Amino acid sequence: MSKEKILILDTTLRDGEQTPGANLTVNEKLKIAVQLETLGVDIIEAGFPHASPGDLEAVSLIAKEVRQPIICGLARATEKDIDSVFLALKNAERARVHVFLATSKIHREFKLHKAKDEILETAVRAVRYAKNKFYDVEFSPEDAARTEVDFLAKVVEAVIAAGANTVNIPDTVGYSTPEEFGAIIKYLKENVANIDKAVISVHCHNDLGLGVSNSLSAILNGARQVECTINGLGERAGNSALEEIVMSIKTRNDIFKGVDININTKELFKTSRLVSKLTGILVQPNKAIIGDNAFRHESGIHQDGVLKKPVTYEIIKPEDVGFKGTTIVLGKLSGRHAFSEKLKTLGYSLSTDELNEAFIRFKNLADKKSEIYDEDLAAIVEEKLSTIPEKYRLEMFQVTSGNTIAPVADVIIIKDGKEKLSANSTGDGPIDACFKTIDKAVGCKGVLIDYKVNALTSGKDALGEASVKVSFENNIVIGRASSTDVIEASVLAYVNALNRFAQTHNTKK
Repeated sequence: MSKEKILILDTTLRDGEQTPGANLTVNEKLKIAVQLETLGVDIIEAGFPHASPGDLEAVSLIAKEVRQPIICGLARATEKDIDSVFLALKNAERARVHVFLATSKIHREFKLHKAKDEILETAVRAVRYAKNKFYDVEFSPEDAARTEVDFLAKVVEAVIAAGANTVNIPDTVGYSTPEEFGAIIKYLKENVANIDKAVISVHCHNDLGLGVSNSLSAILNGARQVECTINGLGERAGNSALEEIVMSIKTRNDIFKGVDININTKELFKTSRLVSKLTGILVQPNKAIIGDNAFRHESGIHQDGVLKKPVTYEIIKPEDVGFKGTTIVLGKLSGRHAFSEKLKTLGYSLSTDELNEAFIRFKNLADKKSEIYDEDLAAIVEEKLSTIPEKYRLEMFQVTSGNTIAPVADVIIIKDGKEKLSANSTGDGPIDACFKTIDKAVGCKGVLIDYKVNALTSGKDALGEASVKVSFENNIVIGRASSTDVIEASVLAYVNALNRFAQTHNTKK
């Protein structure tokens, strides 16, 4: 049996930008729209063209440059708003106008000062006007969740008859609950005569923390489009989070067995970070699906289970949403199994006694620090281990750099105490040039994963310690060294990492 498609309308660029503190430029909006296209969203609500010249410009640019999704513009139920959307979307491959008008008793009495029949007449007139300009028309009865359900059904039936292809049911102020909101969708499915002629959409806010739950309940009751934002951005407490809706349906396909979503989930983490960077709104670490801690385990019991079988404590594979960070975080609750496995990934092979001693030192340090970093582990292990044999020794390096020339480095490396290896190379900076030159000299390509420099002493002649995390042939090792010259410390740290790789993996280079 074929599955019904759940359409994803992303409104990050419209409702999401209404997040207090978020302010995107035209080019930043385009960057996000291009990434949303890569993510695979079906509709991008690009903005509110009549609201400002900047919004009109942004919607116009997105309509011109982004070709796969439907590009949608928001409009109040007025001719001038609809005309602005038409102007903005004239170059769109596929265009949609989204017309809205409040219908709840609260909005009718205190905002619009209109009776039910006036609301109905205005809605129908706006949809008919929009239909003369657009093939694809969506209508939203604003504050639908607080609208009398019989009047809501009457409005929905009338706008579908007037030409609306999609009718969106918003929980504008996040007031509803999953059971209640699902019942509204079910009522409309059963009591609107022409409901089969339009797609039912939902747009839920998160004021009570129920936006995603309400959206999922609506899907189970017949909604086939969901309006949401990346990272749950939006007015007040935000909108339903796209990533949570998508992964709920993908993960619980035993419940959502009759539906599917065409989203490239491996792009979720990347999309989240792009939106966070450009809006300046940070993602909370414990945010579901895409938070930094979403796949990180510190408890020893959890770590042991994940190392034995990830599904014990991970219902989603980190790589399925594009998460590439480490999932094991060492802290005071971590166990011996996780500690041992982490050391192996860093290139350390310890005897049972060495491991026991190192684990005791690790636990003592973990009582003082909330999180243990790879550099801390290197220090813990090397405190008692013998010095790493010098297969490679730095004899000389020099680097020429400046703001008007490309950095050039020369190095001489002594291999096995006798063979002299020399090379020169350029790089993006003096340190990068040195690292690339060392790679060239020894013929062992390294990929720099992390680089840190810390001052060990104070004053102008401060001793600095450099720490590098490097991947050689997909094996990650850490190198550390100190010097009053930060570049020399960095070069020596890189050679130290190379020696560690050579010792651990018996390289023939």
